[in-house]
Amino acid sequence: MSEWPSTTVMLLILHGLVQIGLIVRVLLRPHREPSSRIAWTVVVIAFPVLGILSYVLVGETNVGRDHRERVNEVLAQLHSVVRSAGMDQTDPSVEVPESCAHLFQVGRSVNGLGPVGGNRGRLMRDSIETIDCLVEDIDSAREHVHLLFYIWLPDRSGCRVAEALKRAAARGVTCRAMADSLGSRLMIASKHWRDMREAGVHLASALPFRNPLLRPLRGRVDLRNHRKIVVIDGRITFCGSQNCADPEFRIKAKYAPWVDAVMRFEGPIARQNQFLFAGDWMAAVDEDISHLLMQPPEPLQPGFPAQVIGTGPTIRNSAMPEVFEALMYAARRELVITTPYYVPDEPMQAALCASARRGVDTILILPARNDSWVVAAASRSYYSELLAAGVRIFEYQGGLLHTKSLTLDGEVTLIGSANMDRRSFELNYENNILLFDPPLTADMRQRQQSYIAQSMTISREMVECWGMYRQLWNNSVAMFGPVL
Repeated sequence: MSEWPSTTVMLLILHGLVQIGLIVRVLLRPHREPSSRIAWTVVVIAFPVLGILSYVLVGETNVGRDHRERVNEVLAQLHSVVRSAGMDQTDPSVEVPESCAHLFQVGRSVNGLGPVGGNRGRLMRDSIETIDCLVEDIDSAREHVHLLFYIWLPDRSGCRVAEALKRAAARGVTCRAMADSLGSRLMIASKHWRDMREAGVHLASALPFRNPLLRPLRGRVDLRNHRKIVVIDGRITFCGSQNCADPEFRIKAKYAPWVDAVMRFEGPIARQNQFLFAGDWMAAVDEDISHLLMQPPEPLQPGFPAQVIGTGPTIRNSAMPEVFEALMYAARRELVITTPYYVPDEPMQAALCASARRGVDTILILPARNDSWVVAAASRSYYSELLAAGVRIFEYQGGLLHTKSLTLDGEVTLIGSANMDRRSFELNYENNILLFDPPLTADMRQRQQSYIAQSMTISREMVECWGMYRQLWNNSVAMFGPVL
């Protein structure tokens, strides 16, 4: 019995040293906002055991040394190919208005890819048309089909795409398909995945999700590949918010339908999406496909300038927030944003408020019902400041608005996989396309208007009527946004 107090004291001292060590690590960690340092310090102190465990599991944006070294090696090789192929240069014939040139320069700083002209695009009518068109394009493929999805479900849409890949492989088309190991775990574990492999489709899973207790030794457990990339024959590509799944999204059916927007492109922009796919594929599979970037592009056709922007934990820090903020500050007449998840950092919230304050018609469209109650509460904590600045907020009633889109002054569109939250900014691999084309932007703006028509307008009076407990809850959740 005489040893018991001594052992307890030693354990308390050890625990205190661990807490102090973690707090010092939090304060010294690079690329971390002050609010994040404060939030994690509070968590480690306030929750002595759970806080330490949480920080070990999800406290740092760390994909693991081995994976980071592999990605850096692959990207160095691909950038060498990009320079050889001239993909890092802007063709003098590309007509980018001077008012937008700085936006594409921000994009170039992320991946080293300049804007390319001669692109044609079409906004898909809905999720069903997207899958119909994707299957048709796969059935018409002559050389290769490359797919990457965060969520690929073994439902009707997912199986239709799988069957199309099997048909393409049977006629000699090289098919490579990749899916996130966590988001697409149902498909990867299904017979459809095995059938595709047996049919000759080359398959890979991104960021393998193994034992979550051992994963911290290899990197953060919840870093995911959230991209949605399709490249067919190096000349057709798809970009948008839709996963390879039915709009009913049966794994979260009570929030259905999932409302997405996807654009189908033809032209040189496909080769830039090929760059992103090649980077992810070569980091996961011992196969060099960089030669596909060296294939000469088809003769330039009339079309608009566009640029692929791919971000992630192994890409330059703060890349995606800088893209969004540059667009917000560039707005002169109108800025319309749709996103399912709005948990901004301080500079982004300030940029959106500044847009409205200088007289820009600034509109934010969010889902009324969110599949994440934490994100929903955090998002609403920002409403009061946004409304006071003059931002118009709408909550979509027709399902879970999953579209990630931004239109600027009726001329510029950003579409892709990135949400306006810290997970997309710091943790996930994302892909977007930035384009200048008034007609296609008008189509996207019309789609955004259709969302507004099915939305409830959020007024300052409504927010002021929220009870103290609701406001306390929203603000408390938002306070831990940097942790979430």
